[in-house]
Amino acid sequence: MVGPARPQFVLFGSSIVQLGYSNAGWGAILADVYARKADIVLRGYYGWNSRRALQVLNQVFPKDAAVQPSLIIVYFGGNDSMGPHSSGLGPHVPLDEYVENMRTIGEHLKSLSDTTRIIFLSCPPVNEEKVRQTSSEFFSELVRTNELCQMYSEACLELCKEIGVLAVDLFTAIRRRPDWLNTCFTDGVHLAAEGSKVVVEEILKVLKEAEWKPSLHWKSMPTEFAEDSPYDLVAADGKTTLNPSEWTFHRAIQWD
Repeated sequence: MVGPARPQFVLFGSSIVQLGYSNAGWGAILADVYARKADIVLRGYYGWNSRRALQVLNQVFPKDAAVQPSLIIVYFGGNDSMGPHSSGLGPHVPLDEYVENMRTIGEHLKSLSDTTRIIFLSCPPVNEEKVRQTSSEFFSELVRTNELCQMYSEACLELCKEIGVLAVDLFTAIRRRPDWLNTCFTDGVHLAAEGSKVVVEEILKVLKEAEWKPSLHWKSMPTEFAEDSPYDLVAADGKTTLNPSEWTFHRAIQWD
């Protein structure tokens, strides 16, 4: 591990996490926002549901790890909420079981340390028509509907209230975006750049409002090696230097 050690933010979930650095993804945006402040670590698994997450939970987040994450952002639900297949195979997980699986995940993560913070992302909506249009011939019928997505989203949010975990209501947040059906997805399910912007906005909002000490909002966290240096770029006066450690002008979006 390279040093010095920074706070570690782990993104844990299915393909929306695994693809977090694709298509100007939300993981990549967070890595930029938290540059020199925290390390963003992806633990995403394409196609997984909450059942498979439970199978590896202790391996991904061992309780005896020397250092525990400062923040864990969890997303499962999109695959769980797919309609059941007649064969009994596939990613569908009944709603009641999904809730209990997420409860187990939440309670395990809460037990890692007194300073590990957790955010759950609820199931986002889908573009049902685009899902049908882009479905591969290699798959049997995929049943993804916004009715199911909303049910699992609401169940996740209700669970978060019960167990004291902060949450992002992605189902509502994405649907507030103008023309969300056409701008927020690459294939009707996975996030395009516009959808990822929504995720980042909502996560930063939660982090800014959370009453956590220390705060994990990027503006409140120290910047690594931020001291002034005579080796910085020389200012226009020719006598002083300009410290660039907090510069953000390169960002197309000035995140709050």
